[in-house]
Amino acid sequence: MVKEERLSFPVQSGQSSDAEGAGGSRPCFRQELLSVKNEDPGDDFTFEEPPPKKIKLSSAPQGKPVKRQTTGCSLSSNIHMNWDLIEVLSERMQLERWVCANLVQLFQEENTIPFIVRYRKEIINHMDADDVREVQLALEELCTVSKKCQSICQTLKKEGVLNAGLEEALKNCRTRDELEHVYAPYKKGSKLSKARRAKQLGLDPAAQALLQTPQTLSLHSWVKPHIQGIPQEVATGVEQILADMMAKDKETLAYVRSLCDRNTVTIHSSLPFHLYYDFTCDVRRIQHHQILAINRGENLKILTVKVNIPDWVKSEFCRWCVNVRWRPKAYAREDLMKILNSAVEDSYKRLIMPLLCRSYRSSLTAAAEKESVAMFVRNLRRRLLACPVRGRVIMGVDPGFKHGCKLAILSPTSQILHTDVVYLHCARGTREADKLRNLMMKYNCQTLVIGNGTACRETEAFFTDLIAKKFFHPLDVSYCITNEAGASIYSVSPEAAKEMPDLDPNLRSAVSIGRRVQDPLAELVKIDPKHIGIGTYQHDMSQASLKSALGGVVEECVSFVGVDVNMCSETLLRHVAGLNAGRARSIVEWREKSGPFINREQLKLVKGLGPKSFQQCAGFIRINPEHFQTLCSSGALAKSQNAAVSEKPVPKKGKGKTSVLATPQLNALDQTCIHPESYSIAQRFLALIEGRMEEIGQQEMKERVEAALRRDSLEKLAKTLDTSLETLQLIVDGLTQPPSFDIRQNFEQADFKQGIVSMSDLQKGVVLTGRVENTTLFGAFVDIGVGCSGLIHKQYITPGKLPADLQRRSLALGPGERVEVRVLSVDMQRRRIGLDLIRVLR
Repeated sequence: MVKEERLSFPVQSGQSSDAEGAGGSRPCFRQELLSVKNEDPGDDFTFEEPPPKKIKLSSAPQGKPVKRQTTGCSLSSNIHMNWDLIEVLSERMQLERWVCANLVQLFQEENTIPFIVRYRKEIINHMDADDVREVQLALEELCTVSKKCQSICQTLKKEGVLNAGLEEALKNCRTRDELEHVYAPYKKGSKLSKARRAKQLGLDPAAQALLQTPQTLSLHSWVKPHIQGIPQEVATGVEQILADMMAKDKETLAYVRSLCDRNTVTIHSSLPFHLYYDFTCDVRRIQHHQILAINRGENLKILTVKVNIPDWVKSEFCRWCVNVRWRPKAYAREDLMKILNSAVEDSYKRLIMPLLCRSYRSSLTAAAEKESVAMFVRNLRRRLLACPVRGRVIMGVDPGFKHGCKLAILSPTSQILHTDVVYLHCARGTREADKLRNLMMKYNCQTLVIGNGTACRETEAFFTDLIAKKFFHPLDVSYCITNEAGASIYSVSPEAAKEMPDLDPNLRSAVSIGRRVQDPLAELVKIDPKHIGIGTYQHDMSQASLKSALGGVVEECVSFVGVDVNMCSETLLRHVAGLNAGRARSIVEWREKSGPFINREQLKLVKGLGPKSFQQCAGFIRINPEHFQTLCSSGALAKSQNAAVSEKPVPKKGKGKTSVLATPQLNALDQTCIHPESYSIAQRFLALIEGRMEEIGQQEMKERVEAALRRDSLEKLAKTLDTSLETLQLIVDGLTQPPSFDIRQNFEQADFKQGIVSMSDLQKGVVLTGRVENTTLFGAFVDIGVGCSGLIHKQYITPGKLPADLQRRSLALGPGERVEVRVLSVDMQRRRIGLDLIRVLR
């Protein structure tokens, strides 16, 4: 979906590629993995079987290598392993090597994902934000393995147990599981392994001799009766050393894994846990939500889980080891071959099979968590990018029974006009209805937003009854139901208290509910993404990974839409790429002290915002001339100009440069998605088409650009201006975008209605339209307006029912999608509705 959102809009339609900024992640790459100083204190969709995700770019028309000049020491040179970082990353992510090299360099330079996706697309082969984030996570994983390996080597070296063979085995590891397998016997506090005890008794040469020169090996010569322990058990000691060697051998492990891949390996759960009692499934076919459910049952001590590997794998493995990989290089006596056979069986049963089982469980859980996090990300993105409802006075209603329904009437700019509490579900209902009519007439409010919590259905019925009776005439009143998840948590938060200090917490939730429809992005960023009510199994996965991914998508969406630096809240600012809580606070303090920002260059005067931060955030921060003029009417302009003139350049620590003094003049390019680093190119392009700054976003500018593109192709113009095609396309989009353009206008808006349907009215086969409320790993929940969401199971979400742009991603549906569905089943007792997807409405 993101890739489609980022496509440049054709000039002929008057739209632009502001959507190209779709992307987001944490402002900085994990600091402990990089030596860069900070400035400031699987295919993820499966209609049938789930294969691992592959990011294929070779067929892309833009897929040509772009060399990037490196600065300083590269990250690859800091990876002291027996594998090449770029090569492994390229193989793991199915990416061209040059793309991986460029991404590694960009991350090392602390570039954010929104900045990379929008302003460096030519050197990443036009990857979308989700794919770039996957590469970043894979890179972090590899760097973590490298760092842990170095730490283990240092520890073992101090303990005097590190030898060339062990160091080689450690540096061959590419995952944390492999590293843990090699290191486990040497951990502090762990008992000496059987192989280490045998080696301490000096039996290692005997084990090597059995493989290299078995004709000269005499086990009796290794018996040393005066040594305590296991000196008499020479054969057993040699067997254990050989078993350990096999279990750590790269070729042996690769072979046994290939055997498993060619056979049916199953995962089995037993003991009662509803659907998963005596449950067995092929590890290649098991669904992600099933893995998470099984893991939950195991953690609750309700299920026992095991991985079943066919006996044939053991037989074939033992045959291959004895006859191929570990076959003695010369004739071996029967007693020595018996030791070798026993070593192979012991290695498989005691070491290799447990490793394979752990590996399967670990990889299945990792894949399930990854897909679940991806589902959270997609749902959150759809929720944040819902189209705002502008120009309406809105009444937010937080429904309730005993404590009444909380009301908040908001102006078209989200200012609080009135708050109140009404008791609709008691004998006072008629009197309260008169009160509601008076309020709505007084503020000319025709739009209601009702939270979907307790008493929602009853409150909805109350209002629809009044609307049907034309109780609010001459007002044409309509309403919508919105998800109120997180509103109560936000209403008692410090941020809510700071924003609405004189308002009761119960009334703050009504304000939040109303604002979620007026500007979903600005309101929902105030709430922890985990509390917005999206996704499933959030407590069964890595909380650090979930928090990082959701924080990244919030940053992506805020940067994607852009913010007016003179109007937006501190909360919204802190989610812009390149900024954080401290920098956002500094920007707001500068704005309060010195007046509105006149141009983007003035951001360089803000304390704590250095060159790198400016580079990352500047393209996503806008200065709207209309808002600026409004603020200037209050005398703030002189204040801002004086601040710019009186501000002295301050040396930046460690940079060797001074801040650039901002010129207090408006720049029309500051209201566009064009980055300041491309202003000179944009000005040359304007001169080429004989355009003026005042025409930016106007019809005249659009006509001039279209005329220029009819004369010459975009590629030829880019060559003339000595810039990349992607940069020029972004400039064209920025110049032709209308001033009121909002990329969210292409997304779905809340559904407003005036009537209500009951669940008892539904019958099997009835065709309805609805809106997706939430998607999970097993299906999509759809609001069809009956007070209970229906479920479209994933088996009914097939490629033939979907538009081409939705067929790639998992389940292909996200919150906000309008769909046509057919009722398959209605269970009144359990309040469950089964639906079949007919088509996605566009």
